[in-house]
Amino acid sequence: MSTDVLSELLSAVRLTGSVFFDVTATAPWVAEAPPSAQIAKDVTPGAQHAIEYHVVTRGTCWISLVDDDSFEPVRLRQDDIAVLPHGNGHALSSEPGMRAEPDWTLHRRPSDENALPFKLTTGSGGPIDAHLICGFFSCDVRPFNPLLDSLPRFIRCGSGTAGTPDGLLDHFIRFARREANGKRAGSQSVLNRLSELMFVEVIRMHMDQLASNNTGWLAGLRDPLVGRALTLLHARPANAWTLDALAAEAGSSRSALAERFAHLTGYPPIQYLTQWRMQLAAKQLTDTNTKVAAVAEAVGYDSEAAFSRAFKKLTGRSPSEWRSASWSR
Repeated sequence: MSTDVLSELLSAVRLTGSVFFDVTATAPWVAEAPPSAQIAKDVTPGAQHAIEYHVVTRGTCWISLVDDDSFEPVRLRQDDIAVLPHGNGHALSSEPGMRAEPDWTLHRRPSDENALPFKLTTGSGGPIDAHLICGFFSCDVRPFNPLLDSLPRFIRCGSGTAGTPDGLLDHFIRFARREANGKRAGSQSVLNRLSELMFVEVIRMHMDQLASNNTGWLAGLRDPLVGRALTLLHARPANAWTLDALAAEAGSSRSALAERFAHLTGYPPIQYLTQWRMQLAAKQLTDTNTKVAAVAEAVGYDSEAAFSRAFKKLTGRSPSEWRSASWSR
């Protein structure tokens, strides 16, 4: 049995990449972005959550979280990638501490996808200080997205911080630079898929750098025991799992697994399974017209009524109401 738990979760929460801006900045300059929750409906219509990212392809700049005075500005260098998983408002600038009023009109997605990425020039017309490719990832946060909960408010990686042995991010950045500059047919689709690959690599690098005392879903995935249990649950979510059966297959005692799993992920194993089943069901309800009874069976419920009760308890909506609300977005 081999299950790629991270890939399954990213599929279930419908991670989608989108590249919006190809920015050339001339010093002095500053650009401020509002919290993504305030612009998510414009930048990623129908999405529950938007994650913003910036790739520095030339020069340097500074990034600050404008809603957190405890956050010290970070200098981004060429080939660095900055990701803001929780959508904090932030400012990019030629010098630390600069502020500007966000330009809300820039975040209205055009009807013509061929117009993307927007080519923007910002600053006072001096020498070119930086070139950036900026975009968004959209994903679901409801009913259940344990990955998002385990990520910090800011992630920085790249050749100047923590590169991968085979230089994957370097290849991604070079490819993105070429596509953004070339504007060939299909370049937006290529950039979108490329950004999704980039996000996965960023997450993997972040997971590799977690301290031994970190908790959260990624820490659980990396842990030998909890990782085996997560793999089993994700491989066979419809199985009639009990804690005893899960512990036996994971090669652990019941008490050791329950304690370790809850400590790292924040959920008892069977509660985690229930939440994960509801996320899988929500994706099916949103993406297909499969009958509710069939969805219930696919995620391990013999009774449509029992599934509907569990789904409503977690989401506040019946499966049919969830589907209707999703399709109307």
